[in-house]
Amino acid sequence: MEKLKQDNFLIGMITNGKGQFQMDNVKALDIDSYIDSILISDWEGVKKPDPIIFKRASERLKVYPKECVFIGDHPEKDVKAAQDVGMIGIWKRDHQWNEVEAAYVMDELDEIPKIIKQLNSVSC
Repeated sequence: MEKLKQDNFLIGMITNGKGQFQMDNVKALDIDSYIDSILISDWEGVKKPDPIIFKRASERLKVYPKECVFIGDHPEKDVKAAQDVGMIGIWKRDHQWNEVEAAYVMDELDEIPKIIKQLNSVSC
């Protein structure tokens, strides 16, 4: 996250769950200072995979969905749902599922800057 912020990327988070519980988790991980917008399903009144929450996230960041990369571990609720609204879906591999349709597949979060760089070189 630090590398992405240094490169002036906006970072948003969409998470399903109870509001304060999820926010406490974000703060316990000490990542809240990196995140520009956090959408928690309990507080939003809508949860993944509903397209409304994905569209709302891009609106809050003031970018188009096609300018967003969404990283998630659930093939349907995260990756497919994000792709359905026009975002680039990246699957954080979870050995519970196989054969997930995603633009990219990653094993570790530290792969994100490299994937973003690849995406930027393709779009230029």
